[in-house]
Amino acid sequence: MNNYIQMIALIEASLSCAVLIILLLQKLSPKPWPWIAKSILLIVLSNLFFWPLGFSLELPLAAYVRGITGDLSIVTMILLWSALINSNKSTPTGFKLAIVIIALVFYPFALGIGMTDPYAWGYSSITFLLAVIAMAVICGLINWSKGVWIIALAIIAWSAHWHESANLWDYLLDPFLAIWALGACVSALYRRRQDKARSGYLFRPG
Repeated sequence: MNNYIQMIALIEASLSCAVLIILLLQKLSPKPWPWIAKSILLIVLSNLFFWPLGFSLELPLAAYVRGITGDLSIVTMILLWSALINSNKSTPTGFKLAIVIIALVFYPFALGIGMTDPYAWGYSSITFLLAVIAMAVICGLINWSKGVWIIALAIIAWSAHWHESANLWDYLLDPFLAIWALGACVSALYRRRQDKARSGYLFRPG
């Protein structure tokens, strides 16, 4: 069973590394890439990360990456992988802001600041599970069905013990997701101020 989990983790890490590289290359490209090109590159890169390459490396590249980053949350992986399919459709700002607020509250307490340990809620707290389900309902109410599916898949993966961790938090949140959400919120705020300043300049009297 443990070997099975390790194999899944390596596949996920290989795919995530490949997708991230493709997305970065796309950002540098002046023209959008055809889907067939992205598919071929995804297969090549994920195999390079998954299989041992020899030389002085005893393990696959994905194993070394995983050793540094740990397992990504299900939420992070789905957002990352889905960006390869449809990079033009952005995640709602409200969802990113919610991640930032949760991370700013969660990580300090989880690291020992204060008497409350929110990380322990992820093991057996029905209240926490209901709160996560409530967040999925909110995503549905704002017509973001993708958010509903993301949270649902995270809960299903946790229920099936898809990863080594038995804590629901590890399927929902990780530092990379928090950093991405914080950067996206700061970038959105900066663009909004730029647009406001530009609008004020255009409509300035005289």
